[in-house]
Amino acid sequence: MKERLQAIEERYNELNKELTNPEILSDIKKTTELAKEQASLKEAYDAFQQYKKLIDDLKEAEELTKDSELGDFAKEEVTRLSEEIKTIEDKIEIILLPKDPNDDKNVIVEIRGAAGGDEANIFAGDLYRMYSKYAEKEGWKLEILTEEHSDMGGFPLVEFMVKGERVYSKLKYESGAHRVQRVPVTETQGRVHTSTATVLVMPEAEEVDVEIKPSDLRIDVYRSTGAGGQCVNTTDSAVRITHLPSGIVVTCQNERSQIQNKEKCMQMLRTRLYEEELRKQEEELGSVRRSKIGTGDRSEKIRTYNYPQNRVTDHRIGFTTKNLDRVMEGNLDEIINALIIEDQNRKLRGE
Repeated sequence: MKERLQAIEERYNELNKELTNPEILSDIKKTTELAKEQASLKEAYDAFQQYKKLIDDLKEAEELTKDSELGDFAKEEVTRLSEEIKTIEDKIEIILLPKDPNDDKNVIVEIRGAAGGDEANIFAGDLYRMYSKYAEKEGWKLEILTEEHSDMGGFPLVEFMVKGERVYSKLKYESGAHRVQRVPVTETQGRVHTSTATVLVMPEAEEVDVEIKPSDLRIDVYRSTGAGGQCVNTTDSAVRITHLPSGIVVTCQNERSQIQNKEKCMQMLRTRLYEEELRKQEEELGSVRRSKIGTGDRSEKIRTYNYPQNRVTDHRIGFTTKNLDRVMEGNLDEIINALIIEDQNRKLRGE
């Protein structure tokens, strides 16, 4: 552990020097890359500085235990510092765990109403609102890319981007089938129904992550549909892009211009192709996907939202909270932190 920390410290200090070099500072792309690398090392670097100081303080305290006047005080300090060192060692062990290279990325989230007809679409809308509230609490920016409205409320499909600090590191656990148990607004006899909506969370792909040949694309433009009145777009600004080799289709009509909608479509297409490539890589490795908290497959039931009991249960880790009302208002920290801790524990156990 100490050797790894020393290597991180050396690299961190090297980056400090490089980021003061005028030649490097004149290259914005290079500066951004180096600053990003340094930011990724900062947590481990800071923890190592704290660890070294505690070790030095412990040595001083151990020397003072021989002093006739300060001996008792020094022994107390030795006990306290030893506990702090154990705590920081445990923290460093987690910091040094293999990092998901996508953790710092923004995400594109797709929510679909699944089994349950109108109630499933309404629940998809509830999930969208939950994630919107959570993003707001985290200081993230949310932007709708595609939305199909249901007559009874909610969405058969809604796609949106979430931008901010380490978005994927927290939302990556949300992919899968979410199940709701409640009395639907469409139910006349007060019976509890079970419906599902699926969530897919994809790390945003940059142009360097995915190569797309123009010859592989079919681009169609059509007139946007809106709520009527001044909202209706009278030009062919909506864009549909079909990636011929994979059959993936993406659409966007939320922007006012065809150029903007096309840019959003390409962003969505890159992300879908990148997610598909990640899925294939994990399937080839086999154990990697099995050891993850959930497979990320749409069909996997990951969570139940039981309204009569005000209960939310995450089936992957057996976690239950009786705060469904707060969860639906975007208070997801309790669930997501439990998932993160379990993920870390599995890695520490070498699973």
